[in-house]
Amino acid sequence: MASSKLAVILLAAGMGTRMKSALPKVMHPIAGRPMISHLLDTVSGLSPDRMVVVVGPEMERITQAVAPIPTVVQAERLGTGHAVAQAREVLRDFDGDVLVLYGDTPLIARATLERLLAERRGPHDPAVVVLGFKPDDPGHYGRLVVGAEGLKAIVEYRDANHEQRDIRLCNSGVLAIDGKRLWSLIDRIDNKNAKGEYYLTDVVALARSDGANCRHVEGAPMELLGVNSRSEQAVAEAVVQNLLRERAMEAGATLIDPQSVWFSWDTRLGKDVTVWPHVVFGPGVVVGDTVEIKGFCHFEGCTIADGAVLGPFARLRPGADIGEAAHIGNFVEVKKAVVETGAKINHLTYIGDARVGAGANVGAGTITCNYDGFHKSFTDIGKGAFIGSNSALVAPVRIGDGAVIGAGSVITKEVTPGALAVARGSQMELAGWADRFRAQNAVKKD
Repeated sequence: MASSKLAVILLAAGMGTRMKSALPKVMHPIAGRPMISHLLDTVSGLSPDRMVVVVGPEMERITQAVAPIPTVVQAERLGTGHAVAQAREVLRDFDGDVLVLYGDTPLIARATLERLLAERRGPHDPAVVVLGFKPDDPGHYGRLVVGAEGLKAIVEYRDANHEQRDIRLCNSGVLAIDGKRLWSLIDRIDNKNAKGEYYLTDVVALARSDGANCRHVEGAPMELLGVNSRSEQAVAEAVVQNLLRERAMEAGATLIDPQSVWFSWDTRLGKDVTVWPHVVFGPGVVVGDTVEIKGFCHFEGCTIADGAVLGPFARLRPGADIGEAAHIGNFVEVKKAVVETGAKINHLTYIGDARVGAGANVGAGTITCNYDGFHKSFTDIGKGAFIGSNSALVAPVRIGDGAVIGAGSVITKEVTPGALAVARGSQMELAGWADRFRAQNAVKKD
C-alpha cells in the first residue's frame, strides 16, 4: 500500500433504543469488551495519524472508554453527514485519507479496511470509496448503483425506486474519502430526503457532480453486521466466539467440544492445552502449555502455569496464580492467591488472599477465612504442608513448611514448621447410649 496519511472518524452517537438499555449501544460487550473497543483495536493496526470519535450527549462512558482518543459531541442527531461534520475542528487541516467507521460494526476486518484504502490510493484517484456487501436479504439497506465508470450513486431505501431496490449490492456506511475534498463535500449535503436527515452517502453524488471518480470495494456480509439489538449482539458474539475457537485450535490447543467453550477477546492458551466441554474464559486469562482443563470451569483474571490440571467445576477468580503441575479440583474456588508448584487443592475448597506452598495438600472442605466483615487478611500455607479436611484457617495466619493440620480444625494462631496442630472439641463416647436411645423411642412409638 502506498504511503499516505490517514485519519479515522468513528461514529458512535447512536442512542441504540432497540437495545433497551441505559448503557450506550457501542459499550455493549462482545467477547468481554465493548464492541467499540474491538473496532478501535482493528483500526490501530492501520496506524492512523489522527482519530476522533463522535458521541452523543451524556455519553461520558464512551469518552472514558476511548481515551486518549478525542471525542466530539453531536448535540442533535441529524444524520450521518451531520455527525461527520462535528469532527471538523479536529481534522480541519488534515489532507490525507479519511476513513469513516461505525462503532456498532465491530466485526470488520483490518484486511477489508486495507483494501478500501488501497482503492482510494489507487490509479483512479477516487474522491470517495464505499464499502459494499451483498447480504442474503438486502432489506432496507441503501443500494449502490454501479456503472462502467465506477460508483454512480448511493440510494437510501426510502428514496429508491423499484428498479433500484432490486439491486443486491448494499451500502455498509463505511467509506474512505479524500481529505482534501472532504469538507467541501460535507458542506453541500442537504436534508431533502424522506427522513429529513443529512446523509453522508450524498457525498458520492456531490463528488461526481464535481467531475470526480467514485469507487466501491465489496466486503463479506458477516463482517459488516451492525449491532442494533440484543439479538444482533448475540449473532456478533457467536461470530467472534467461532473465530476465537479457531484461533485457539490453530495455535495448538485441543477443544473437545469447541461450541461449548467460551473465550474472552484476550484469552491466551499455550500449546497442547486440553479444554473439556462447557468451560468459560473471562477477561484476563493466560494458560501455559500442557494444561488440562476439565469440564464446567469458569476462569477470569488468572494465570495458569504449565502442566496444571483443573476441574471439573473449578472457579478461578481475579488474582489466582496457579503454579506448574498444580491441581485445582472439583468445586474449588481460588481468588487472589498463589498456588505454587505441585500443590493440590482437590475438593470443595475456598482459597482466597493466600499462598499455598509448593507440594502442599489442602483437604476437602477447607476454607481460608479471609474476611472479617471489614478487612481482608492473608493466609500463608507453607511448602509441603498438609491441611486436613474441613479445616478453617482464620486469617491472618501462617502454617509453617511441612506442618500438618488435623481434620476439622479451626486454626487461629501460627503453626510452626513440621508441627501437628489440632483445634477441635475432644471426642467423647458413652458406651451403649445409641442402643438404649433406639429402644426407648421404639417403645414410645408403639
